[in-house]
Amino acid sequence: MSAGSSASSVRPADGRDRVRALQRVLYRSAKQDPGRRFHALFDKVARSDVMVRAWSDVRANKGAPGVDGISIEDVEAAGVREFLEGLAAELKAGRYRPQPLRRVHIPKPGRPGQTRPLGIPTVRDRVVMAAAKIVLEPVFEADFLASSYGFRPKRSAHTAIEAVRVAANRNGDWVLDADIKACFDEIDHDALMAQVGRRVVDRQMLKLLRCWLRAGIFEGGVITDPGSGTPQGSPISPLLANIALHRLDQAWQAESRRAGTLVRYCDDFVVVCSTRQQAMEGQRRAAMVLATIGLRLSPEKTRIVELTGGKQGFDFLGFHLRKIESWKWRGKFYLQRWPSARAMNSIRAKIRALTDRRYAGLALEVIVERLNPVIRGWGNYFRVGNSARKFHQIDSYLHERLAILASNKHQRSGRRWVVEYDWAWFQRLNVHTLDGSVRHGSAHASR
Repeated sequence: MSAGSSASSVRPADGRDRVRALQRVLYRSAKQDPGRRFHALFDKVARSDVMVRAWSDVRANKGAPGVDGISIEDVEAAGVREFLEGLAAELKAGRYRPQPLRRVHIPKPGRPGQTRPLGIPTVRDRVVMAAAKIVLEPVFEADFLASSYGFRPKRSAHTAIEAVRVAANRNGDWVLDADIKACFDEIDHDALMAQVGRRVVDRQMLKLLRCWLRAGIFEGGVITDPGSGTPQGSPISPLLANIALHRLDQAWQAESRRAGTLVRYCDDFVVVCSTRQQAMEGQRRAAMVLATIGLRLSPEKTRIVELTGGKQGFDFLGFHLRKIESWKWRGKFYLQRWPSARAMNSIRAKIRALTDRRYAGLALEVIVERLNPVIRGWGNYFRVGNSARKFHQIDSYLHERLAILASNKHQRSGRRWVVEYDWAWFQRLNVHTLDGSVRHGSAHASR
């Protein structure tokens, strides 16, 4: 089937099945022959089923318009079928050229006043990037190692945290808590493309990737050449970062147990070690490997942590991890995790914003309707582990904020809300509470 018959001629279920079949073939081919280099990948990007799947992924992720101002809703209004057909035709004819990225700065969660720069591609570029990711991911997934957890199929932040827990409970009393400085902005293009070239020799695909890497950044009416880095905020940037950082995973695999246990979630990683010397050597080795791809550790944020006896803890993927003495076996310490201070500040800030006194004119049911998805999403992420105390704190804060809002609504001053709006009143609001929702994980490394 040609791309010209596109969206209307490929039913979603059939398209997904065909795309999965393509990905399985690519994965098996790469897995069976670690030295194989793929010559024909670009033509698969413009396949109708791949394009439909890519559009579905982009639409599900929503996102703002790029420099052309065209939104997902605009594409739907004009016709998705025509949009995908035109994009596929441009790719096949070699006319496709990406547009510059629109630079925006978003607040960093839990860090007031600090922002993270994102480059937003146009919707059409996001669709092509998503299609390229669909084709490229199984090829590189065949090579990726067990130490890599971020943005990979059937892996998550929770599986990464669990790997840290197991390693720490198996004589891991020291941790290299590493931070890569501006990873997505500083990855060396040549080093990245060299890593891609180990598997891909399709010239058109390589040219497509280079075009995205070299796409300018539009900000303040000026287009600048990025020079290095991957287009953070685009569908393909996590895959490209994993391809580049695969070199770090390989370095740790080569050293086996002597180097400690590496757990990497895209550009965020820790190394669990048995001694301080091992952690120091891990820091030296990591800095050396990262330098080969144009990256460096942040000296301010990279540190060596001693877990022995609960002396210190560290934050990883939103959790704070620290060894706590077992209530059953005195003198035995096991790693536990709960929401970090930054995560707590972040959810409090969201609750505070949604219960601001300017909303006193709204019905409390409306406020609760806005709050519940926020609380539920945050709680679902942190419910695995040892978060009961933190969850209780958030429930109490939520109760307080809603009671103060109700006091403002009825023009009551002081702290009368403590009596007027008790816990029974709070429960009648049908607020999504977190108490009792914790799902405790295994307490010990052997379970």
